[in-house]
Amino acid sequence: MDPKLTPLIDSLPSTVPFVGPETLERSRNRLFTARLGANENGFGPAPSVITAMREHASDIWKYADPENFDLKQALARHLHVAPANIVVGEGVDTLLGLAVRQYVNEGTPVVTSLGAYPTFNFHVAGFGGRLVTVPYRNDREDLGALLDAVKRENAPLVYFSNPDNPMGTWWDSEEVERFIDALPPTTMLILDEAYGETAPASAKPAIDVSRSNVLRMRTFSKAFGLAGMRCGYAIGAAKQITAFDKIRNHFGMNKLTQIAALAALEDQDYLRQVVGKIIAARDRIGAIAAANGLKAIPSATNFVTIDCGQDGAFAQRILNGLIERDVFVRKPMAPGLDRCIRVSVGLDTELDIFEQQLPLALQAAKEQTEGE
Repeated sequence: MDPKLTPLIDSLPSTVPFVGPETLERSRNRLFTARLGANENGFGPAPSVITAMREHASDIWKYADPENFDLKQALARHLHVAPANIVVGEGVDTLLGLAVRQYVNEGTPVVTSLGAYPTFNFHVAGFGGRLVTVPYRNDREDLGALLDAVKRENAPLVYFSNPDNPMGTWWDSEEVERFIDALPPTTMLILDEAYGETAPASAKPAIDVSRSNVLRMRTFSKAFGLAGMRCGYAIGAAKQITAFDKIRNHFGMNKLTQIAALAALEDQDYLRQVVGKIIAARDRIGAIAAANGLKAIPSATNFVTIDCGQDGAFAQRILNGLIERDVFVRKPMAPGLDRCIRVSVGLDTELDIFEQQLPLALQAAKEQTEGE
């Protein structure tokens, strides 16, 4: 007889929110020539970050500081808040799981958008929560519908990303602040700002740590080019931030990750350069889409979502055609959003390949559709 899993864990599928490009490469027995699907920053981290990691590589025998003291101090100065208003964790994904654990029991209603970041849903399911989803409207998360669902369900937790993944769209700060003002004080908002550095200033409300029902989450994975290092942080009222210490893995952070994140934060000149490259790459992806008769949805992220003009099956054929041609991209899967593919920014060499292969994948998808 085997040890018994809990009924909750036994009921869950053995799955992951994303299939990694490495998994696809192993199944295909072939590498991708353009890696444009994981929302990574192909421009990489600052040279100063690489230098800092090299200088401290011999210290890797030490455990990392469990308090993340230096990084929290630097973030506090950068954000003009107190260190007590910040918790550092192993990427936003880990912090999402810790936040869900704090507010969700089995059967607890949790509100999010249908098609929004699936890792959040993964954590809700893992703690037995009941997802309540509302559809996107005009390719943006519907703030009014989210609010209605929160009030109808008396939900203690709601998730909203700004800018959005997977559509790349955003709300201006005035609308976000109105949404926050209208939330019940007993509902915690997780405001995922993973793409904040690539968004216009108008999309970022001022940080107000006096609000006890808002947790803002940010990352070093995107604009800072440190996805492989796994470092994120949450900003909020001190009482709510302190609760993370009750359950977080205090020795979970990698020592070199702490050093890399600190160096990246200090190199704001490089960050500005990279954001400029990201904007230029977004523009180029949009131009490639237009040249092929497709429509790029305006983006404030490090990716561009492209409306393929038909249904989800047609978009899937384009995606499959690109993968067959060694171009890794992804697509939204929710109804209404699944008509699109999503292309991450990348180096010119990778976008050259995408530009060459998209017409071929598009033509193959059209022929397959017409042949049915």
